[in-house]
Amino acid sequence: MTHKAHRATHRIRQRNQAPPHAVAHHHRGISLKFAELLKSGRGAWVAFLAVLGPGLLAGLSDDDPAGITTYSVLGADFGYQLLWIIPASTVLLVQFHLIAVRIGAATGKGFVGIIREKWGHAAGYFAAGGLLFANFGTICAEYAGISAAGGLVGIPSWISAPVAGVLISLVVVLGSFHRVERVLLFISSTLVLYIVDGLLAEPEWGEVIHGSVVPHLPTSAAGWIAIAAALGTTLAPWGLAFIQSYAVDKKISLESLRWARVDVIIGSVLTGVIGLAIAVACAATLNKAGVHITDAGDAAKALEPLAGRFATVLFGAGLLGASLLAAAIVPIATAYSIAEGVGEPASLDLDSHHFQWFYAAFIGLTIAAVSVVSLPGLPLIPLIYTSQVVNAVLLPLHVIALQLLAADAAIMGKSQSEPWPRFLGWCSITLVVACVLALGWSWLGGA
Repeated sequence: MTHKAHRATHRIRQRNQAPPHAVAHHHRGISLKFAELLKSGRGAWVAFLAVLGPGLLAGLSDDDPAGITTYSVLGADFGYQLLWIIPASTVLLVQFHLIAVRIGAATGKGFVGIIREKWGHAAGYFAAGGLLFANFGTICAEYAGISAAGGLVGIPSWISAPVAGVLISLVVVLGSFHRVERVLLFISSTLVLYIVDGLLAEPEWGEVIHGSVVPHLPTSAAGWIAIAAALGTTLAPWGLAFIQSYAVDKKISLESLRWARVDVIIGSVLTGVIGLAIAVACAATLNKAGVHITDAGDAAKALEPLAGRFATVLFGAGLLGASLLAAAIVPIATAYSIAEGVGEPASLDLDSHHFQWFYAAFIGLTIAAVSVVSLPGLPLIPLIYTSQVVNAVLLPLHVIALQLLAADAAIMGKSQSEPWPRFLGWCSITLVVACVLALGWSWLGGA
């Protein structure tokens, strides 16, 4: 398609007021392929495969280096006592991911796009700006995870981070939606290594089950902080924004929502299982030996004398896979938000031969994050710390916005949330706000 024809298509789309996502797959006909699969009558399995992706990727990308570090510290410092927060967080993850996917299916717009439509351009700019500021530190943390995994085999960060950034950018910019999704799903499969690590640690399974289903309240401020951090790393604002925009990009409709829910539940449950496996591995080894850690790289190194070289290799390989997945997902989520905030098309299937805000945002974020991680002396830790503060502030705002949007009949039509789910949603939001306040208390010196 020529540049002139491309601009003409864009003008026609604007005149018809069609949402950009609705024609995102125009060039390669991916939406037609999904529609044919759903209507083919070839069985439930084919219908499920047609919508597989948003829930799985959004869920598993929450097990990023920050998440792995949080789960590792939870197990290393508190043993099996606080494992219950991971299943509890998983329930909330299912709840809010389902809300986000339903809003996307009903409106055909991502989170920032529907904020812009509902509350105006200023609100859209604020949402996009907040996510940009918070997500950039998180992206840096993902590339720091890649560097940490490379460091386990002697590869310096100035090599591992740029090489990963180039490879990820080539896949995202030059690949079609379908190809990008297949690569991301393949990378996400490496996270199963953490389940193997949890088994190798030979934990006390009775204590694991008891600690996972019976809540034990912490006896110290550090324990409350660990609980709040575990909830926050599972329910990340960028993950909620990603799943809604990605579901729209994938053409999830109200007709296919039933199967999309299965995808969300599977992805969320796997996220919780992997997080639990990480915490269990560290509880059975590091906590038992009295070893304290500060990040996921420390956990991988500390496992070797306690669980063997193979456990360290598996932990490091899982860290690399998790970092690569999140290093692609978080910039994609941010690029969705930026493009939606300025009213431009946001899709993994746009024409890459012409300038696109979506691709420009993705590449710009990747270059900036790789530079921060690769160059010595740059303030990586303060940047990541500040981004987590912003994430903590954004999380209640994000889930409250989702709750209000889901209950709005003018936006959702017949798909608006029912009274009982709304009540459960507000109960969950109360818990989220309480955890964020606990984190705020610790940051202000309460610990």
